[in-house]
Amino acid sequence: MVAKLTFSLPLRFLHQCSRCRTWSARPTQKASIPRPFSTTSLRHAIAAPAIDFSSPDKLPPPNVQNARVVPASPSYFSGRPDFTDNLLNLQALLRKYQTLPTVAPGQAPRVAWRTVSQYRLLVGEPVRASKYHQVLEVLKRLNQIHPAVMPPNLHKAMQIYKRDINPFAVVKRPAIIGTDGRACGIGRRKSSSAKVYLVQGEGEVLINGKSINDVFGRIHDRESALWPLKATNRIDKYNLWALVSGGGTTGQAEALTLGTAKALMVHEPDLKPALRRAGCVTRDPRTVERKKPGKLKARKMPAWVKR
Repeated sequence: MVAKLTFSLPLRFLHQCSRCRTWSARPTQKASIPRPFSTTSLRHAIAAPAIDFSSPDKLPPPNVQNARVVPASPSYFSGRPDFTDNLLNLQALLRKYQTLPTVAPGQAPRVAWRTVSQYRLLVGEPVRASKYHQVLEVLKRLNQIHPAVMPPNLHKAMQIYKRDINPFAVVKRPAIIGTDGRACGIGRRKSSSAKVYLVQGEGEVLINGKSINDVFGRIHDRESALWPLKATNRIDKYNLWALVSGGGTTGQAEALTLGTAKALMVHEPDLKPALRRAGCVTRDPRTVERKKPGKLKARKMPAWVKR
């Protein structure tokens, strides 16, 4: 047994015996002497030997097993590398050529850019429409550069974003007056079509070989068919022959309106502003809405019955 201590020590320096439940001083441990740390021996143990880059002959042979392919573009690790590269390239071109003279937005060459679905097929990436809109904004700004000073590399960079067929480049064949002095105009409305021949005369009108009163019983349809001539005060200066087919009387009358206006503009091109103000030049694209399954008509639903 260990004798009891006559002086008090903190509990951290005392030890209690598990048998006799007496307290004794803990045995002291020798303080460890720190050894000097040397990085030289550690470096020789775990690090590779230093490489001498002074001459190519002293370089170690390349290790093919540990070699890796370095991406050509920093955007390789992004979600859409091709789209990112395209956008960055266009922005770099814009910063480089933004000081070149430009034309007004309405006078810039009309270009049909690729749609977002066509661009996705081109790059093979799921590009969002909002992201592709950023590309279009830069392209529209680059397209405003004057064509006389546009650099060839810029024109080549913009070419991949254009459609294969530009609908704005299609030039409409001008209508001419035939040898017999008549001009032809074709008009359509709903499912009706009309082919109108106009020649200078006294105001005779024949539609499918009949008079206008026999073809159209409503006064409104008669007014619509001859409205281009009445709006320009040419009702008694031209003879009109027309062939109409398809649809009903209203569709045929409005198809005659467009066809007559086109034939009249062949004789007198200066009347186009007046005909446009009269509403005779624009083709009306409205058609009957198709019937849907489960409905009585295009939108009419069957009557709801509770029981």
